[in-house]
Amino acid sequence: MPSTGCRLSQKRFELSETAVGTVAEPLGEAQEEAQAEPLNASQTEPSVVTLYGTADDSIVDGPGIRFAVFTQGCKHDCLGCHNPKAQPFEGGIPTTTDVLWQKVEANPLLAGITLTGGEPFEQAAALVELARRTREKGLTVWAYSGYRFENLLGGTPNEAAPRLLEQVDVLVDGLFVERLKSLELTWCGSSNQRLIDVPASLAAGRVVEWQQEKNIGQGR
Repeated sequence: MPSTGCRLSQKRFELSETAVGTVAEPLGEAQEEAQAEPLNASQTEPSVVTLYGTADDSIVDGPGIRFAVFTQGCKHDCLGCHNPKAQPFEGGIPTTTDVLWQKVEANPLLAGITLTGGEPFEQAAALVELARRTREKGLTVWAYSGYRFENLLGGTPNEAAPRLLEQVDVLVDGLFVERLKSLELTWCGSSNQRLIDVPASLAAGRVVEWQQEKNIGQGR
């Protein structure tokens, strides 16, 4: 099953069916743990995130082997979405940051994680800690969003969006536009979408696009 419907092409969808495989499978004990574990009032961010599923070893959601987190819920309703079941905000699989982090730590081959969906920035507050831990471990964080970089930085769709953005290395932004779909794009589904070097953009005060030739194998 592919990543967010805001950007996948049919070519990448076919790849992900064989290379990913685990998206939307129940998390089993993780789901039970999340349902039983109350939020800690002392935490600055909520620890529970609602998922469509996960992919433990994706090779289609950014460079290298990645742990892909598919959140549940998306308002964009892109025509041609390959994850329409991830759009409703009802349902999904509740889990915790700690459970997801255990999965990341369990795989020494990971290059990083990819936050996708659904629309991950709808649950930005719950994902900040996971992204922070990932970068502290020396891994990279990629994120896919139907929202534009400028909107996320300004607090759309919620006040936690800029905090999550600060923990992202590469952002693929913009809606998936079916008439602009191209099978030649590596990490995007349609030509309107941008691959953004987030740290460089924040430092420069303007959008700096990620250059694959300079960052191949690094994701930064």
